[in-house]
Amino acid sequence: MAKKHQHFVLFKPDGYLSQFVINEPRGHRKKLLGELYDFPEGIMPVGRLDEASEGLLLLTTNGKLSHHINSSDIEKEYYAQVDGVITDKAIAELTGGLDLSDEGTPYISQKCKARKIPVPQLPNRQKRIRGDHHGPTSWISITLTEGKNRQVRKMTATVGFPTLRLIRVRIGNLRIKNMQPGEVKEITNLNEIENDLPSDN
Repeated sequence: MAKKHQHFVLFKPDGYLSQFVINEPRGHRKKLLGELYDFPEGIMPVGRLDEASEGLLLLTTNGKLSHHINSSDIEKEYYAQVDGVITDKAIAELTGGLDLSDEGTPYISQKCKARKIPVPQLPNRQKRIRGDHHGPTSWISITLTEGKNRQVRKMTATVGFPTLRLIRVRIGNLRIKNMQPGEVKEITNLNEIENDLPSDN
């Protein structure tokens, strides 16, 4: 009998690594996903959010599903609080593709969707963002179909508006909605993610 795979969504809080084990020196000081929930054996995160980033993280025991989501054109939407009042010119630059690098290898980011948004209603993060006396900030939505290391942060910095807070709010059809940091939900219907995902076996 084929193994029945399990899938979960997590609102990853800031301050946690998107992994279950770490072999780095002083790694015992880092917070890992296993501290948030008793996940089943063989679970893996689909893509990653860096330690300071928050939001929707999909986890699965199905390696084929993980590869499909990471390598396909499934959209990932992020809300980013940036330093300064972002300009229309910067938004246009974000959408058109930027010269970036991934671990020293240059690449041009794919065209994406970006827009200004009102201040979103989000839970407080564990580590406070700087105070208002440091100057104005603004919020944008960025929707990507790729996921290079720290890509959104590199993109906003490149156009002159460094990211102060970053939250992934959507993967495909799956939205974070009213989840709270650290909250975990099991998914039984893969259509909640995307309508054309591969068979779950």
